[in-house]
Amino acid sequence: MGWRPCQPQNYDRAMRHLSVSRIDQRLPVISQGTWNMGNHRRDRDAEAAALRLGIELGMTLIDTAEMYASGGAEEVVAAAIAGQRGKVFVESKVLPGNASRQGTIKACEASLKRLGIETLDLYLLHWPGAFALQDTIAAFEQLVQAGKIRYWGVSNFDVAAMQQVERIAPGRCACNQVLYNIASRGIEWDLIAWCAQRGVLLQAYSPLAEGALSWQALEPVAKPLRVTAAQLALAWCARHRGVQAIPKSAKAQRVRENAAAADLTLTGPVLAELDALFPPPTGPTQLETA
Repeated sequence: MGWRPCQPQNYDRAMRHLSVSRIDQRLPVISQGTWNMGNHRRDRDAEAAALRLGIELGMTLIDTAEMYASGGAEEVVAAAIAGQRGKVFVESKVLPGNASRQGTIKACEASLKRLGIETLDLYLLHWPGAFALQDTIAAFEQLVQAGKIRYWGVSNFDVAAMQQVERIAPGRCACNQVLYNIASRGIEWDLIAWCAQRGVLLQAYSPLAEGALSWQALEPVAKPLRVTAAQLALAWCARHRGVQAIPKSAKAQRVRENAAAADLTLTGPVLAELDALFPPPTGPTQLETA
């Protein structure tokens, strides 16, 4: 199989998109994360520039969280999206320790202030916590009514937890963000199908396992396709309908490679080769987290 990356000026047109019924907007299959951004002020200009480049190349969803650099990553996003808010789908997350009804509202307002925007496109509960889920969801709905968020969702929720969310607010949870990469495939047993059947966006964080994948195993498969091992891993991750990969990079070349991976479609023989190297789950597994 041959594959040739588009020229940079064509990335925005070429970027594949996905649609899920609970979000009334098409989203790029590969977009941008911000974990470990904002930790050092000396790096923030370069990090914001990388995010701006990603936007130019069609990766117009940016994921962040109040936890990342204690709000520093949100400040980097603010710099990146300044003057182009209308082009970008911005999402952030509330820490479980802040996810009481009033705490969620306060945390959202603080995130909006750091981001320099009036409305979040998507707001997630970062992982299950001690506060009653009913209260967090009630706060989410209050924020929707107030125009401070458009959609809400969760992160690090397995099927049982998603079923609980659905009982509390049927049809309202728009997204579940979970660990997913070629070496961590447990969600293929049940969670991917569960979300797809209900129109819930499934976002894959750490799609490159923070650089810890077995590149030696992937490179012989990637080379005949004329792509990098990382591009192969991203294309593999985003091969499911309704699954979006959100890698993070602060380096321009990597950002370009990430964007180009959206154009790669893997054939059956390539997928079979990858299955042999990284077997799919053969039964239920505990949800992995980073």
